[in-house]
Amino acid sequence: MDLNNCLQIGASVTQTTFVLNQHTAPHVGSGNAKILATPVLVNLFEAAALAVIETKLPPDTQSLGTRLEIEHTAATPTNMNVKVTATIKRVEGRTVTFELMAQDEIEKVSCGTHVRVVVNKQKFDLRVIAKSKV
Repeated sequence: MDLNNCLQIGASVTQTTFVLNQHTAPHVGSGNAKILATPVLVNLFEAAALAVIETKLPPDTQSLGTRLEIEHTAATPTNMNVKVTATIKRVEGRTVTFELMAQDEIEKVSCGTHVRVVVNKQKFDLRVIAKSKV
């Protein structure tokens, strides 16, 4: 599967989230500080990466996250916006690598990389069904 025909290096999406209590570490069980939780940040990064490529993929395919590596270096309090950006850095076969960056209203809060692999939906669903019967 050659994804270079439908995906472009440098394509990116930036999404903004207003940090609420439901996004904080105590709410998701990842700590006590009332700041943007790392698991929520991970979800925001994955959603941005998905938004970059999902509508551009062949109709019988979907992408699945296989690796995510970030540094979460600054705290974002509630009632502040955080912007996450995912940019296609590399496309190799069925594998797409993204560069990630997050910034709140004051400073950069996170950066890293994310890898997604593109699979045939039907084949993937059949493997999951077979695995669930074990």
